[in-house]
Formats: sequence, C-alpha cells, structure tokens
Amino acid sequence: MSEKLLDVTNLHVSYGAIKAIKGISLHVNRGEVVTILGANGAGKTTTLRTLSGLLKPVEGSIVFDGNDITKTPPHEIVSLGMSHSPEGRRVFGTLSVEENLMMGAFSLKKYDQATLDWIYEILPRLKERTQQLAGTLSGGEQQMLAIGRAIMSKPKLLILDEPSLGLAPVLVKVIFKAIREIAKSGVTVLLVEQNARAALKLADRGYVLELGKISHEDTSEALLGSQAIQEAYLGKKH
Repeated sequence: MSEKLLDVTNLHVSYGAIKAIKGISLHVNRGEVVTILGANGAGKTTTLRTLSGLLKPVEGSIVFDGNDITKTPPHEIVSLGMSHSPEGRRVFGTLSVEENLMMGAFSLKKYDQATLDWIYEILPRLKERTQQLAGTLSGGEQQMLAIGRAIMSKPKLLILDEPSLGLAPVLVKVIFKAIREIAKSGVTVLLVEQNARAALKLADRGYVLELGKISHEDTSEALLGSQAIQEAYLGKKH
C-alpha cells in the first residue's frame, strides 16, 4: 500500500458567489508524478493555489505529510516541504538568476550548495546565466528559473502550474526532461499542464477536472487510451 503524501477531501473553493471548486477529492502518493488535466476555467490553478495556502477553501480538508494544512499560511506550508512553481513564472526581474534561486531557499536556515549544483546540472542554461538579470531571460529560461527556485527549498512535493505554457517545442522537451530528473531524485510531483499528452506520458496517474469537479481519475496509461479523453484533450494520435 502506497503512502499518501497529499490527501485532499471534499474541497470547495469560491470566489465570492462563484463556486470554482465543487467538492473534489484527490491524493498523491509519495514518489509519484500526478497530473491534473482540464480545459481553461476548469479550476486547475485554483486547486493548486488552494493546496499551497494562497486561497482558503470554504469546505474540505488538505492533509500534507500527516499535517492538516487546510488553514496553514503559505510560508509555513513551504517549510513543511511543499513548493509551488506558479503559472506565469513570476521571477524577480531585477534580481540575477542566482539571486532568484537563493530566494527559493528562504525557508531554510542556509541554502544547500549541493541542491544549487544539481539545479545547474539538470538546467545547464541557468548556470550559463548566473549573473544575468532574470527579467532579461527568454520565456523558456524564466520557466527553468521558476522550477529551479522551487527546488531550492528541497521540497517533498513540487507543484508545477503550466510549466510548458507558451514555450517552443524544443524548450518543452528540456523542461519535461528536467521534471523527469526531479521525479527520479525522489521528489513527488503534482503537475498541471495544457500539453495533456506530454503530461500523461510523464505521470503515473491523472485526474481530469471539468467545471470544478473531477470527471475522470485513472492511471496515465488508461487515460491515454480512453476515447473520451483523446477526443477532449489529446486530439488525433500522431
């Protein structure tokens, strides 16, 4: 029996009168890569923002690594071992690449040189640009930096929101290769990704969100083979 690192039960999230998440339950086992798929507006980003404490649920519970974090503030959630790389990258444009990475280690007493070296190993383009201002990087390089910054806190669970959004195919391959290396190192990964086929090929399991509810839940292999999922999210097979 796999051990649950993250266990979400009956989660409801609202923006005022608008119900964005309507009673979803999901879990992520230690060592897994799990993806959440869905159309724009399905509630994927809202779900991730709630898990990391940026939004508070109206109802339901979030248990992470044995701790109920439903009402825990974001900085404490990071200290418990959850790190969130948000949609849109949100790098600090006036700081250098290395300074941005150091910001990721704010929850530690001191940054870990071995972790920094490993980030430069799996994302070598960052090493070439350590002193460059983050605001001058390309979109793909900023995405690499956002992922590297999230890894600097040495998380047990890495949450990634649309890491390949708007990137050229060659950079998407670099990003997904890095995520694979991160997962291989033992970090559990929860991934929201508009490139459904790439996400399912990387993940162990997947959930499909539709209008704030989970409509499908299965192994990645089963979801890739599902005609309904193919028609809705994967397009024609190539």
